[in-house]
Amino acid sequence: MAPALCANCMTERAVIKRPKNHAKLCKACFITVFEDEVHHTITSSQLFYPGEKVAIGASGGKDSTVLASVLKTLNERHGYGLELVLLSIDEGIKGYRDDSLETVKRNAVQYDMPLKVVGYDELYGWTMDQVVETIGKKGNCTYCGVFRRQALDRGAKMLGIKHVVTGHNADDVAETVLMNLLRGDLARLSRSTSIVTGDSRSEVKRSKPLKYSYEKEIVLYAHHKKLDYFSTECIYSPEAFRGSARGLIKQLERVRPTAILDIVRSGEDMARLVPGESSSSCACRGQNTGAFASAEDDIGGCGSQNGRTAGNEMAVMDKQLRDNEAHEGLETDVAKTMAESKQRGHGQQVKLGLRSENGAPHGVTRQILGNCKRCGYMSSQEICQACMLLEGLNKNRAKIQI
Repeated sequence: MAPALCANCMTERAVIKRPKNHAKLCKACFITVFEDEVHHTITSSQLFYPGEKVAIGASGGKDSTVLASVLKTLNERHGYGLELVLLSIDEGIKGYRDDSLETVKRNAVQYDMPLKVVGYDELYGWTMDQVVETIGKKGNCTYCGVFRRQALDRGAKMLGIKHVVTGHNADDVAETVLMNLLRGDLARLSRSTSIVTGDSRSEVKRSKPLKYSYEKEIVLYAHHKKLDYFSTECIYSPEAFRGSARGLIKQLERVRPTAILDIVRSGEDMARLVPGESSSSCACRGQNTGAFASAEDDIGGCGSQNGRTAGNEMAVMDKQLRDNEAHEGLETDVAKTMAESKQRGHGQQVKLGLRSENGAPHGVTRQILGNCKRCGYMSSQEICQACMLLEGLNKNRAKIQI
């Protein structure tokens, strides 16, 4: 059997089957398409402005390493005019973070970027090793997540930077959508699906340029670009709820390759149901808008195969229409039914509330942001979550010393 040709250039031998859409590409075309899709996400979502100073949340793992490499490449190729800095958080985990930080230091040299390392010990007086020693492994990820998020913001403020980019990918977002959907937490789902979090009230905003990039394709990009990254999982990472969501999504992906992006898009659509909130998603709709967009860019949309279709759109659409007709008898048009009922005078249209934690329907109230009375960090409560956790840790430490 003759080797398949690249579906993009039609000249080179295909060596990669894209997990996202099963398109067969050569190495050069895959790298180009991957970078172009990230560029399209950046331009259509208007993530940056020329001359902006941006901190890259660097852990040494595949996601943050690929993000640093791609941003450096696109910044030079398209003239973004960004000043890029690596910002790394040292949680204080021996045998894990100390090794990954060595990778980050090498990346700083390889990409010619300044590096700032901020440690839990200097910010909170605790390392994660000490936290786990005090509370055990159960629930330790809650502490680390809260501390890490605040540490990134504090590190950015030390550098005088108001924008942090993280390596969250499509798989991460899909997992979060599924977790919040199962919890019934629509308000949090709205925030988690946004490609940009933070507004004029926030001291530091965050964005996810890899939001529409599959984890498997990030690994492929790192492999074929021969990037230097650290691949060991955190030694304290337990089998948590996210792990269950990840397993389910991987099973769906095996059956339907587009499942991950479908879940992300569904999450964005559901997020629009939250009053006063808007899901910050790619605004491409098949065309280029936003900062740094140029006439030569022809990227059909986030998650597309470089703007090119498979060539069987009519057949696929015809099959979908037949399937819809076959299942039409099983469906109920709720809006139509309620409208007809109202016309007949047998009832009135009822506005459904959102379910609260105790099961009672209510409207979604927006968070009112202020500052923590103890540390000054932005919080919707008088005492931020990090300070509350630290208070408990310090009490436990005092008991042990007694």
